[in-house]
Amino acid sequence: MRIVITGGGGFLGHRLAKALLTRGTLAAADGKAQPINKIVLLDSAFPPDAAKDARLELVIGDVSDAKTVTNVVAPDTDSLFHLAAVVSGAAEADFNLGLRVNLEGTKLLLERCRQCAHPPRVVFASSVAAFGGELPKVLDDSTTPAPQTSYGTQKVIGEYLISDYSRKGFIAGRSLRLPTIVVRPGKPNAAASSFASGIVREPLNGVVSECPVAAQTGIWLLSPKRVVEAFIHAHELPAEKWGAHAAVNLPGITASVAEVAQALKRIAGEAVAKRIVFKPDARIRAIVRTWPVRFKTPRSLAMGFRADDNIETVIRDYIADEGIKVS
Repeated sequence: MRIVITGGGGFLGHRLAKALLTRGTLAAADGKAQPINKIVLLDSAFPPDAAKDARLELVIGDVSDAKTVTNVVAPDTDSLFHLAAVVSGAAEADFNLGLRVNLEGTKLLLERCRQCAHPPRVVFASSVAAFGGELPKVLDDSTTPAPQTSYGTQKVIGEYLISDYSRKGFIAGRSLRLPTIVVRPGKPNAAASSFASGIVREPLNGVVSECPVAAQTGIWLLSPKRVVEAFIHAHELPAEKWGAHAAVNLPGITASVAEVAQALKRIAGEAVAKRIVFKPDARIRAIVRTWPVRFKTPRSLAMGFRADDNIETVIRDYIADEGIKVS
């Protein structure tokens, strides 16, 4: 099997690639497991410690460049995991960049998939930023997307494209609306949700974390471990499990900034938790307050997707994964 991962140099793309290499097989078009022969990672850059494997091919390029996409999505491509995106804060700040990468890049990939020898399975990383405006206290599978940011709008358009290309038989697509992913290692990025990882990551690294939102701000979140599992599970589910609804809200848990801080205090001590300081940022607050905080997700749970147990489990998993020593 030949697999393409856009955003393959990023944290989630890299984790997904390693998980696939360990797994060794994926379901082909006929639903039967086939060995993974090649994984092509496309991104604008790769970390120096990128995984090394004979089955991996790293391509530096732009997902919105037609020549690059043509070269990467070869006719024998079996699967595409489309994770590449200009994140929320950056897409809001640079409208044209968001359109080019998040919208035109997605369309280029799907058009190229039409040229494949058989319809590839496509897993699209969407977002709960698809929702906004006047929302119920608890969203469910019947809540209509009404994004209030450029990023959310571009993701919803991507979902509709995935559904329509699937309806036409060009691909076997499925879109996952991701909660905020916590905890991301490394440096902060331009996402409006970056603080959600920063309030755990920086204090554990001995650094002050400036939180731009209020302590009572809630976050609908999912751990990196669970989202990588979700990408693979979504790929393996047959088309009949998706029906006409190719997009699904992934299950998650709700935690406020204050609850995250309290969990960090219980795990790592008061001195660590006190490294969270509040520095209001009106731009970030304006974006974050459009996002939903609580969901009921019976459909995704029935399909076999899983949430984390609680915020303490999420933080402890991060500490274990990163080899952080906590006194």
